[in-house]
Amino acid sequence: MKKYLHLKNVLVALILVAVVFTSCKDEVLETVSYKTQIAYLTTTDSVRAMEVATQGPKSLQTPGRIYVYGDYLFINDVRRGIHVVDNSNPASPVFLNFINIPGNEDLAVYNNILYADSYIDLLAFDLSNPREVKFKNRVKDVFTKYYYTQNTNLIYAYKDTVITYTQTKGSGRGQNMFLESSLAFTTSSGSKTYGTGGSTARFTLQNSSLYTVDQSQLKVFDLEDAEKPVFIKDIAIGFGIETIFPYQDKLFIGSTTGMHIYDASNPLSPTKLSTYSHVTSCDPVIVEGNYAYVTLRS
Repeated sequence: MKKYLHLKNVLVALILVAVVFTSCKDEVLETVSYKTQIAYLTTTDSVRAMEVATQGPKSLQTPGRIYVYGDYLFINDVRRGIHVVDNSNPASPVFLNFINIPGNEDLAVYNNILYADSYIDLLAFDLSNPREVKFKNRVKDVFTKYYYTQNTNLIYAYKDTVITYTQTKGSGRGQNMFLESSLAFTTSSGSKTYGTGGSTARFTLQNSSLYTVDQSQLKVFDLEDAEKPVFIKDIAIGFGIETIFPYQDKLFIGSTTGMHIYDASNPLSPTKLSTYSHVTSCDPVIVEGNYAYVTLRS
């Protein structure tokens, strides 16, 4: 018994020594900086005055959605713009240029026209020469529910900001990054060529029409003149609307509480067929054959 008590005392002493030496060690501090985006209040005129232009290639900062069109990749850099990438050699993709689009989060392509959101507006670009993308048109006040305050002349915009803080070296603190990607493939219908959006898309294309969703509505655009999308109507769906996915002549719309199915056989006037309700969660949807796959993050 004395032998075990002695051994126990030795272990306790060693632990106390370790604690003392650990607590007495000088902490080494380091300064860490990273770039992020912060929201600020501004006017609609100020947002529309921000530069929309094609620039030289840039490095990815916050990758968002990925769109495949022919031999090119279009990669959204969240709220900054779109990277144009030559993917003719998939083993060695080449960044060609960067389209500076303030507030951009989503995109779609139809007949060499790129559609992209810029905060509250929908923009159209000519992709005939992906190395020299040209801005063609702006449709105002399309995505108002995402950014408008109660004063319709003011919206919340975002700007790049460098955050600096001090931490104990090696503590591993850092920023949380996210990747929200949707992969799309080029499809053709006669002389029309367009991409099909992935499961997290807010834009989709079908039968010479562009459909977008915001928090509660489906918006319908006529693309008879692809360079000049014409807004046709809003269709109220419900609340918590997040994504849209086309399949055959149907639109499958994901919300936080269910999946809505719309008949788009009349492209400019989709009608509701049914809703499948589920527990409250995020709701990306894809469809193949007779099955719709709904991912519930719960």
